[in-house]
Order: sequence, then structure tokens, then C-alpha cells
Amino acid sequence: MGSIDANNINGAYPSSPVAPFKPLDPEEFRKQAHVMVDFIADYYKNIEKYPVLSQVEPGYLRTRLPETAPYLPEPFENILQDIQKDIIPGMTNWLSPNFFAYFPATVSSAAFLGEMLCTGFNSVGFNWLASPAATELEMVVIDWLANMLKLPNSFMFSGTGGGVLQGTTSEAILCTLIASRDRAFEKIGVENIGKLVVYASDQTHSFFHKTCKLAGIFPCNIKIIPTTSEANFSMSPHALRKQIESDVAGGLVPIFLCATIGTTSTTAIDPVSGLAKVANDFSVWIHVDAAYAGSACICPEFRKYLDGVELVDSLSLSPHKWLLCYLDCCCLWVKKPALMVKALSTNPEYLRNKRSEFDSVVDFKDWQIGTGRRFRALRLWLIMRSYGVANLQRHIRSDVEMAKMFEGFVKSDPRFEVVVPRTFSLVCFRLNPFGRSNNATYVELLNEKLLDLVNSTGRAYMTHTKVGGVYMLRFAVGATLTEERHVNAAWELIKECTAALLKENHQCIDI
Repeated sequence: MGSIDANNINGAYPSSPVAPFKPLDPEEFRKQAHVMVDFIADYYKNIEKYPVLSQVEPGYLRTRLPETAPYLPEPFENILQDIQKDIIPGMTNWLSPNFFAYFPATVSSAAFLGEMLCTGFNSVGFNWLASPAATELEMVVIDWLANMLKLPNSFMFSGTGGGVLQGTTSEAILCTLIASRDRAFEKIGVENIGKLVVYASDQTHSFFHKTCKLAGIFPCNIKIIPTTSEANFSMSPHALRKQIESDVAGGLVPIFLCATIGTTSTTAIDPVSGLAKVANDFSVWIHVDAAYAGSACICPEFRKYLDGVELVDSLSLSPHKWLLCYLDCCCLWVKKPALMVKALSTNPEYLRNKRSEFDSVVDFKDWQIGTGRRFRALRLWLIMRSYGVANLQRHIRSDVEMAKMFEGFVKSDPRFEVVVPRTFSLVCFRLNPFGRSNNATYVELLNEKLLDLVNSTGRAYMTHTKVGGVYMLRFAVGATLTEERHVNAAWELIKECTAALLKENHQCIDI
């Protein structure tokens, strides 16, 4: 790879290119884009040849790349060779069919084509006038998905509400939290921000604390409701009511509750209806975070987990987790968009126009934190049109069936146990030979070693969590390329590593 010498004090740089500089030549773009698509297709085709979890050490890339950028252009072929040689070895391959960690990042041909259009158009649709198609297609697809989820009309543009495509759940919650905060300010004044209190469970995603800090909520006023294994780690409406009543008696002002459908650790499901009834008694804004599991609710057999959604103020889910869409894509629906727009709107002179002034259009810049925004709706539009609801449901059900299969493997082996009941396509389990559940330290260390051993092979990748003091392994099915044979192979690998681990330690860990 060519570069200039940072210590060159004589200024003896190579000659400038003679040919005119054309950063976007349609024919050269056509040629290179075809080559790049072939490169990506080969990556997908050969992805099982790469370790799922990258095996490199920290700092590996700096030793392989020059210290400075090249002064003269380099051949495109050389760049692709370096991607293959230097970049791919440092990637944890989220699209591998043997990726069972976290929650999967799904993809599809349709989503990729939509992304190509999104990137190719480079539309910056901050308001309607800047890109009418971007705004109006977003309104259409957000209503399409709302219909697939059987959401009430109060969340749709065709009704009295509406939705917007955010980047992540964190952004969605921050926007709704700010709206609820500013609504409270109208009653108590901004000077009383120290009285505002918000609620979540001990299973709510860690981003909740971050968003609360960004919104100015005092850390001591972020109230966490404990959960129990007996309730499968879902939030208790009774415990919530007790906490809110205590806070009100202490002079605090409850403003926001975050409930979850499908928590990150175990996919626990909060009882939306019961929690909403409590929150509504105190005029608390309730947001439902369904980032992962919400997608499953397009299937009739899972729709019950959204029961009570008609009582909440906002709902979000992330199609990039389970609806075959590339990162990043989070759908946020709100019952009263005017509250969010009022809290987030900006109206500088250079963006003023007649359409916006007469409130005849939607300007999505006022539904998000930033101003600029991508044409994300193209991805969802192509996915829905290319596959239809039937195939999207089929995709969800296939992942769930493979998770059921893995759960069956775990239950059939007396050395293992399912720790938390499976609901969707995540299985939480652990190695617990000889029923030594009374020796928590032994079991935890054993599972830590097992996880490290499995991941070090590069043949599969899982992660862990600890809930209710119990260390457990997470096996999340959902990568787009995963088939039953990959789940079978992962289980065989787990058994192989378990046998080696127990043999090495003579069926006992030295602690």
C-alpha cells in the first residue's frame, strides 16, 4: 500500500495525477460496483470458512497499515485485496450462520438492494420539501408495519398518530422521554427538573440509564423495579404501583415508564396491559421497547404479547434485529406526535417553506434528535414487497423452530438445564453436571470455561448473561443464513467442548 513519509522534510512528494479527478464517473462506478457486489457475494458464500469470533489481538490492524493516508490514488483491486487480507480477519462475522450471540443482525437481498438505492440517492430528507418521496414512503411503510402488527389506528398516520424510522432504540426512547419531560415542564416548570422520576425494571436494557442522563433526569430518580425468577423476570404492576405511590408521597413527579417485550438477557415479557393501567393512573408516559421480540408479533401466535398496547403512549421495534433489514432501522410509533414534535422541533429561517408553515406535511426532522436523515424507508419497502407478510412470518417461525430444537437438545442431556423458559428464538441454558446447583461458584466457573472453549474454536459464537444471580449461556437463533444443520453442529461442538472440559478437570473444577 502506498503512502507518504510523514518525516519527509524536503517536500519531495510524488507528482500529482495527470488525469482529471472525477469522484463519481457513472461508467467507472458501474464497473467497480459490479466488482464490489461480486466481492460481497463471495463473502456471504464463503462466510463459514471464517472464524465466527475474530481471533486477532488488540492493535493488530495498526501494525498492518501505513501511518499516513496515500498521497496518490491506489488501484481498486489492491484495496479489495487488503480488505480480504487485513480487514476480514479482524471481523466478528455477525452474518455467519454459526453466530448465536447477542441478538442477530439480519439481512436480505431485498434489504441490500434498498440500501443501494438509499445510499445511491443520498437523499437528506429532513423535511417534506427536501425529499417528498422519502417522507411519504416512510409514512406508508410505517403504517404497513403497524397494520401487520395489528396496532390500533391511534398509532397510524391513517388514524390519529404516526411513526418514524429512527436509527436505534436508544434514539427512540430518548425522543419519547424528552417529550414526556417537556410535557411535565408545562405543569411544574423546568426549574423543578430534579423532581422528575422515571421507571424501568432491572432487566431493561442498559441504554435506559444513558438516555435518562441525556434527558437531564437525576440518577437518583431513575427507579429500577426488581424482578424475580418466579415471574420469569417480568416487571410487576403491583411493585410499580407501590414505587410510584411512594415517590408521589415524597414530592416527586413520575413522568415515564419503559416496559419491555423481549428483554436482552432472557427475552422476558413485561405485562403491558397491567403496567399501562398503573401508569395511566398517574399520567405517566409509557413506552414499550419491543426491539427484538416485537417483530415476532406479525405472527398471530405471538401477537398476544402486544395486548394492552392500545393503552400506551409509544412503541418501538427494530427490523434490523429480526425482519431481514440491514442496520440501522428502528420503528417508533407515537399516539400523540404533536407532543414529540413540540419538544424536538427547530425552525431556522433557511428551512422555512410554505408547506411546513401551514402544517400540511410531516417534517421528520422534528421527530428525531438530529436534522439529517437517510431514506431508510426504501429498505423496508423492498423487503415487504419482495417477500410479503407470509414469508416474513415464515422466517420468524423458522428461527423459533430451530430454537425449539436446540432447547430439546439441552433438555435431553442430563448435564445441562434450561434456566429460563424459552419464548422466542433465544435459549438460556447452562452446564450443571451432577445437579451441583448448590455450588454456584463451581457452576459459574464451569460455564465460563465452556463458553471460552466454544468461542475459541471459531466454529460458533455465543454470549452469556447473569440474571437473578445465575450465570447462564445465551443461544440466540436468527442469523439469516442459519439452517438446522448449523444448530446441530453447534450442539455437537458444545458437547465436544463439555467432554474435553470435564475430562481435563476430572469432573471437578479446581477453585
